[in-house]
Amino acid sequence: MPFGTLLGQAAGWRATFWAIAVIGLAALAGILFLVPKAAGAEAEAGGLRRELAAFRSRQVWLSIIVTILGFGGMFGAFTYIAYTLTEVSGFAATAVPWLLILFGVGLFAGNTLGGKAADRNVDRTLLVVLAALFVVLVVFALTAGSQALTIASLLLMGGFGFATVPGLQMRVMKYASNAPTLASGANIGAFNVGNALGAWLGGVTITAGLGYTSPIWAGAGITLLGLGLAVMACAAAAAKQTQARAEVPAPVPVKEAEPSPV
Repeated sequence: MPFGTLLGQAAGWRATFWAIAVIGLAALAGILFLVPKAAGAEAEAGGLRRELAAFRSRQVWLSIIVTILGFGGMFGAFTYIAYTLTEVSGFAATAVPWLLILFGVGLFAGNTLGGKAADRNVDRTLLVVLAALFVVLVVFALTAGSQALTIASLLLMGGFGFATVPGLQMRVMKYASNAPTLASGANIGAFNVGNALGAWLGGVTITAGLGYTSPIWAGAGITLLGLGLAVMACAAAAAKQTQARAEVPAPVPVKEAEPSPV
């Protein structure tokens, strides 16, 4: 995204689309030649009914809504960030692509580190990262007039914003393991719904005359809702797991046989 903005400014918007097409072909080639097929993993015929059955799970729906809110919060703040940078922080328009590249560095780092953390504990990672993202957005909204703090906030917003992505996807897959195709597709759709929600709400706040930091405040509010829902979902999952462990009968001790007299 940042490089696309820079390329579009330098060579016109069509150049960005050509670059995306070339990157897409390179990615396709990489998948075909570099991603190994798992040994012995044959595709199972799933069936639509089995895929749809996964959506009976309350945790699947909670996870999808957390995806919408958690991701929507970051994009609510990001969609109008160019106006915040130029009109509030005082950066020149020519500096915006470079600041977006800095934001992109945060995305890359957050996606990598968030994935490693989610591998260890999905729920804990989501709660910590969503809470941190909320704090970063509030601080950004309060200090957007400072260029130094804006640079730090951009980096952290990208980092914590995309640190949620692996965990959000993994959580849906965890509770919809029998419907990997439909559930993962639905959650990708949820990311895009979040993008649209955040952008729409940010636009509403600007239209209402609340200024160019208002989308950041809107993003913080959406993120806080996502965090609250994530706390509920994780608590419910933990309670159910505790109940399941309690219902497992304790093993009956086996009495050792007495030695026979010689």
